[in-house]
Amino acid sequence: MEQKIYKEYVKILQEELVPAMGCTEPIAIAYGAAVAAEALGMEPERVEVWASANIIKNVKSVVVPCTGGHRGIAAAVCAGIVAADPQKGLEILAYMTETQKEEARNLKGRLPIKVNESQSGYIFDIQVMAIAGEHSGFAQIAGFHTNVISIKKDGKMIQEKAYAEQKQLYATDRGTLTVEKIVAFAECVDISDVEEVLERQIAYNTAIAEEGMRGAWGAQIGKILMEFYGDSVHNRAKAMAAAGSDARMNGCELPVIINSGSGNQGMTASLPVIVYARERKASREDLLRALVVSNLVTIHLKTGIGRLSAYCGAISAGCGAGAGISWLYGGRAYEISHVIVNAVAINSGVVCDGAKASCAAKIASAVEAGLLGVHMQRKGMQFHGGEGIIEKGVENTIKNIGELASQGMRETDKTIIRIMTS
Repeated sequence: MEQKIYKEYVKILQEELVPAMGCTEPIAIAYGAAVAAEALGMEPERVEVWASANIIKNVKSVVVPCTGGHRGIAAAVCAGIVAADPQKGLEILAYMTETQKEEARNLKGRLPIKVNESQSGYIFDIQVMAIAGEHSGFAQIAGFHTNVISIKKDGKMIQEKAYAEQKQLYATDRGTLTVEKIVAFAECVDISDVEEVLERQIAYNTAIAEEGMRGAWGAQIGKILMEFYGDSVHNRAKAMAAAGSDARMNGCELPVIINSGSGNQGMTASLPVIVYARERKASREDLLRALVVSNLVTIHLKTGIGRLSAYCGAISAGCGAGAGISWLYGGRAYEISHVIVNAVAINSGVVCDGAKASCAAKIASAVEAGLLGVHMQRKGMQFHGGEGIIEKGVENTIKNIGELASQGMRETDKTIIRIMTS
């Protein structure tokens, strides 16, 4: 494999598979609030937030960790101000003491917080202004969860970063990703180059899934799947991914390793592969190589879709999981391409109506589609180009999915947000 592409693929995994505690959109708001409060330099007397519609959608119904079960933007703002450690990034709430948690709950009861819809035109936009008397601190995040593009104190710019909505956000080029190259990379990668990031994904995501199975989190989709559908590896793969989401969407204070900016996607891309690898008694090296496939396929699909849209991100991650499981069964570029096409043909109609408890059920559906795609391919069955959105060639189909999600579903997204906020 060309050395430049090899290094980029390693870097992509390092950039995308990072830890976060709590749903990433409210945590991004907490992070932005901490940056704004730090710029203010004193305790805020009031806060004003401007957020893009997709941010509002994803924060509205999810429990913010460390807030005693509170949901929404105000809870995230207060937790971030009290945590007061923006250097922690998406783990900003992970180190809060019990005293700080109580302080955050009390702050929510007394701090006036006004929320507005951002008019910037950015799909991902968070602006937070913390105000005390005549003084203010301001922070703006755009594009992705920790991309601070502006910090101001008393209206004067103290930090600024160029940002354009359609420009490449990362140093590495996601356009180099193809299914064929992903599989080739998984085959040849020196495990030491990816081991740390993938071992952390296994440890973090397994831990929160096990907690989801133990505790009474959300709608308990993982537990329900196990109770009513049995202990097959097929069902366990779905249940573990769903259980992780049960816990995470409902305030569990355990971190996850995200993929494409989403913990639900990170769990969906990894946990089914881990379950199948254990069932098949795969070597640790084979598990890591399969996770390379699942994670990079997920990132590849999400690149054309974008960070936030009306297209449920778990669907892409379910395809990724199917690709990784296919690799464990001996599938390579040809077989994995058919698995991806099968899976997106099955489940591409699932909409994103924000982060919440029902994400766990959507994850189960996404994993089911990925697994059905695997088993279809193993029996020599496939969907063909010209059938619906499927086009001959996996890369053409992936391109179609990106266009469907980023362009075709814009009005769907507006309608979902109007229904949720009316």
